[in-house]
Amino acid sequence: MPFNSITFALFLPIVFGMYWFVFQRNLKIQNLFIIVASYIFYGWWDWRFLILIAFTSFCSWGCGLMLQRIDNKQVSNNILFRKIISASNIVLNLMVLGIFKYFNFFVDSFITAFSSFGVHLQPNTLYIILPVGISFYTFQALSYSIDVYRRKIEPTNDIIAFFAYISFFPLLVAGPIERATKLLPQFFVKRTFDYKKATDGMRQILWGLFKKIVVADNCATYVNYVFENYSTLSGSTLLLGVIFFTFQIYSDFSGYSDIAIGTARLFGFNAMRNFAYPLFSRDVAEFWRRWHISQTTWFRDYVYIPLGGSRGTKAIIIRNTFIIFLLSGLWHGANWTFIAWGAVNAILFLPLILSQKNRKYTNIVAEGKILPNIKEVIQMCGTFLLVTLTRVFFRAESINQAYHYFCGIFSKTVFAIPYFEINYLYPLIFVFMMLIIEWIQRNKQHGLDLSEIKSLFLRFIIYYFLIGILFVFGGVAETFIYFQF
Repeated sequence: MPFNSITFALFLPIVFGMYWFVFQRNLKIQNLFIIVASYIFYGWWDWRFLILIAFTSFCSWGCGLMLQRIDNKQVSNNILFRKIISASNIVLNLMVLGIFKYFNFFVDSFITAFSSFGVHLQPNTLYIILPVGISFYTFQALSYSIDVYRRKIEPTNDIIAFFAYISFFPLLVAGPIERATKLLPQFFVKRTFDYKKATDGMRQILWGLFKKIVVADNCATYVNYVFENYSTLSGSTLLLGVIFFTFQIYSDFSGYSDIAIGTARLFGFNAMRNFAYPLFSRDVAEFWRRWHISQTTWFRDYVYIPLGGSRGTKAIIIRNTFIIFLLSGLWHGANWTFIAWGAVNAILFLPLILSQKNRKYTNIVAEGKILPNIKEVIQMCGTFLLVTLTRVFFRAESINQAYHYFCGIFSKTVFAIPYFEINYLYPLIFVFMMLIIEWIQRNKQHGLDLSEIKSLFLRFIIYYFLIGILFVFGGVAETFIYFQF
């Protein structure tokens, strides 16, 4: 049930009304209602997906109880048993993820590798449907069991609250990837309706819908044409196409996150921020601190730091950096293009971390100023260009297509006039509109945080203006890009 669908527009107010007016008195029943609503929301794509999410939830919940029982009994070999249980749950969850997301990829890669040596194997791949959002809820479940093992959180006996935590529908399909230490305790506390929180949630939902339906979906028309016809287009057109794709994927994914976080606030939950205006970053390290924050910090806390992080020799730092970026690439999809994308980003990140300049920019760009200075403009444009070029791997369907796309960009035709017969004007106008608003709001949580505007009349003019744009200039409805991950 996509957020940008009529079905969800009907589903949300019904669930909202029942949540606050029918099931508010009893917390356990309210949590149970969240599970029912979330399973209806998720099962709308394919009811068979519900078996997987229930299995993942049960395994991680059971893992926490088993770790608690071992601690309570204080048995001999306590540490060994705890490691076995935790590792078993991690392996089990990753096996489910691997089978449904990566099985065919590894089989096909294995066959291709043998074919290069003249050994031809018969493919025996399965027709497996990729469950929507499986990477997101698997990582959320894993964070719980790992944190219980590390004793950062007490395991819960409340299976209803835990299942609600894993399946909470605003965050279920494409995150943010929440931690149990932050989100799970909110299911144990009685929630009361907060008008201020709810109205801010509605504003964030509206901003997310604008970014998705108006910016991303209008950009998609031009991007799809360019990537489908890349072999016949000029280098300048290819460059413009991947620039529009950068805006598309940002507007698409951050738009989803805004809708998800805003919807969670309607139900009394505080979800973590997932984007902090990354397009205004001054170097690649700052970009990654501001882009898909929930995933970046997940890999940092559960992979990078346990491997040694930035401690140790330069060889260890290089190894750890490549590991997290390659895993991040593989997390995004079962294709060598994503692995290449991860490797290229690791190469761009390495000089900063080796020179210990990866934490140079932690403040807001041009803080307290209306406009950035020349140096900041150059830094932001340079970072944007580097990030944009890596997106060729992200959007291309194969390494071969990415290679030829790059060859087209770095050709003499890059100085030609881009191909403009496909509508580019609307995407350009709405991209600039989004950038201007987010620049003005760069010290706020989201683009429609209008807490400083006291005039109710002015605020409603802004709301109705954006709603009008949604209906008049909304692009052809596109599926959220990160649904495939």
